[in-house]
Amino acid sequence: MLGDISAQDFLQQYWQQKPLMVRQALTGYVSPISPDELAGLALEPEVESRLVEGKSRDWSLRHGPFTEQDFLQLPEQDWTLLVQAVDLWVPQVQQLLERFDFLPPWRLDDVMVSFACPGGSVGPHFDQYDVFLLQVEGRRRWQIGGHCDGNTPLQADCPLRVLESFSSQQELLLEPGDMLYLPPGMAHWGVAETECLTYSIGFRSPSIADLLGDLAVELMAQGYEAHYRDPAMSQALTGREIDPTFVAQAKQQLWQAIDNDDLIGDWFARFMTAPKYPELVDMTQEERRANWRNRRYCNGDVEGDTG
Repeated sequence: MLGDISAQDFLQQYWQQKPLMVRQALTGYVSPISPDELAGLALEPEVESRLVEGKSRDWSLRHGPFTEQDFLQLPEQDWTLLVQAVDLWVPQVQQLLERFDFLPPWRLDDVMVSFACPGGSVGPHFDQYDVFLLQVEGRRRWQIGGHCDGNTPLQADCPLRVLESFSSQQELLLEPGDMLYLPPGMAHWGVAETECLTYSIGFRSPSIADLLGDLAVELMAQGYEAHYRDPAMSQALTGREIDPTFVAQAKQQLWQAIDNDDLIGDWFARFMTAPKYPELVDMTQEERRANWRNRRYCNGDVEGDTG
């Protein structure tokens, strides 16, 4: 999957640092899910899916589940269907993840599969997670920009997190079998040149705020009842303004609350391995396979020749 680069070199030189283009990372791979079947998944209420239409500064976003009529009414270009967690529903897609054994399996988020007509895109944007973009069918042109963060301006009144401005620093054309790795925060913009299927293998990266929020819930669940206590008081600390001594005291007490390797280890393991779709936890893999075999597919042409 990494071409001529060893796993060790990839982890040291590229992982969460800079992009990597791998030509023919997966030569001759045949998608176990067709565009029609992908649209069939998007008909189901338990499957997370989106339709993005438009280009430039004119974007629209719709969330599934969709109907067959929704697809029949689509134009012949400038739209993309994205379906999350296809690995949960298609065993052969899940097997693809075995090729990423050079990374911790508990970091994996899901495999999103997208189908795009010519011109289809979700706009210039950035993600806060690591992603491998595997081109499975057709051609997609990617432009890669600079690093972004929470202060990077986004287009106002846009349903997507599209960048207000985008400056391309590198341009790559991905063909079937090619793969592009992008680290968190890297601006990128992919546009389909032909009808194409792209697999996005994403690795979860929760925000520190989410980590702290969940850890606070964990502390309360375990009955942690320590309360804030003042530092050693003096007349000099009793003014209207909060003295830095109080801030240092609060910081120390917060640290004492989490300075427990067993607590943090147990909580972190459960947090990072929690299922993305807990409502599907009780469904066994065999049940998902059965559902997949019985899945309804679109009767119309997903490519939108009636649009």
